[in-house]
Amino acid sequence: MTVKVAVFYYSSTGTVHALAEAIAEGATSAGAEVRLRRAAELAPADAIDQNPQWRQHLDATSAVPVAQLDDLAWADAYAFGTPTRFGTPAAQLKQFIDQAGGLWREGVLADKPVTAFTSAYNRHGGSEATILALGNVFYHWGALIVPPGFTDATVYAAGGNPYGTVSTGGAGPDAAALDAARYQGQRLANFAVRLKGAPLVAGAAQSA
Repeated sequence: MTVKVAVFYYSSTGTVHALAEAIAEGATSAGAEVRLRRAAELAPADAIDQNPQWRQHLDATSAVPVAQLDDLAWADAYAFGTPTRFGTPAAQLKQFIDQAGGLWREGVLADKPVTAFTSAYNRHGGSEATILALGNVFYHWGALIVPPGFTDATVYAAGGNPYGTVSTGGAGPDAAALDAARYQGQRLANFAVRLKGAPLVAGAAQSA
């Protein structure tokens, strides 16, 4: 059974982009059809140009499609990635999420598995808080959060974060973080297959 997974992310200098690609690879390896989508850049050009890595990454990934609400409606499962911004998601990703009110009211976002990943320069730089902040969105959607948990050796090798894959430091994700991200994407797709094969029945909980 083929499921559709959308990987949404924002990345300023490339770290979260690399994790997003690994998440997408993992989902693809599980047989999913995958869309990789970046949140639109909101920062002004003069701010971007002050950081050569930021400008270089933005130009290098210009071919990656910008996330649209149609991508949310299309997918059976979601992965969201963002760098930490003082323990919260980046404004660029949040701006995309904030457009989804119509889909939320229609119930389009409910009952779908979702997972999250992030990056922080410091090990205690707010990574877990950022993933938990995204969790607040998913609760409102009625989505089903699928964390990696302590369910695979790759999670331990990447630092042991059960909330979601995290890359720390300024050099980009290492091999262990990329392996953990691939596992997280594969786990998400596998859950999507299970849910699609056994759809929820309205009123089942009340009649049990």
